[in-house]
Amino acid sequence: MQKLTPVERSALRAEAHALKPVVIIGEAGLTVSVMKEISASLDSHGLIKVRVAGDDRDARVAMYAQICEELKAHPVQQIGKLLVVYRPKVDVIKERSSKSGKGMREVTIVKASASGTKRPSVTKVMIKGNERVTEGGTIKRAKPRQSSPKKGALGSK
Repeated sequence: MQKLTPVERSALRAEAHALKPVVIIGEAGLTVSVMKEISASLDSHGLIKVRVAGDDRDARVAMYAQICEELKAHPVQQIGKLLVVYRPKVDVIKERSSKSGKGMREVTIVKASASGTKRPSVTKVMIKGNERVTEGGTIKRAKPRQSSPKKGALGSK
C-alpha cells in the first residue's frame, strides 16, 4: 500500500476536522466486533475518527497501528484519544434491471412507534412505478399530468 504524501495527509486532516467520532473503543479494547465496525465505517465514509477510552498512550499507539495494518488503512492523525483513519472508498456498481424504472419494486418502510419507547415497525411493500413513499411512510400515487384548460377548450370544438 502506498503511503500518503504530506499534501494528501494535510487535506485529509482539514477534512476530518469537522467530523465526529464514529466508533468508540471501550475498556474491552480492540475486539473483533469493533474492528468490523471500523471496517464498515471506512467502507461507507472513507475518512473516520475513532475515540479510544483508555488512558495508556502506548496502548493507543499500538491500537492505531493494528487498525491501520489489519484494515489496510492509512493513519492520518492522532490527537490524544482521537485517531483519524483513511481508506479510499471502493465504488460499488449497482445493477439495474433491464426495465427503465417501470413496474413493481419492493420497498422497506420503517415507522417509529408513537410513544417512541417501542421498536419501530418494519414492513416490506411492493409499489408501482408511479407511486412513491413519503417521509411518513405512506404510499402516494404520482399526480396525473396537468392539462391546459385552453388546449382542452380548443380540442372540444
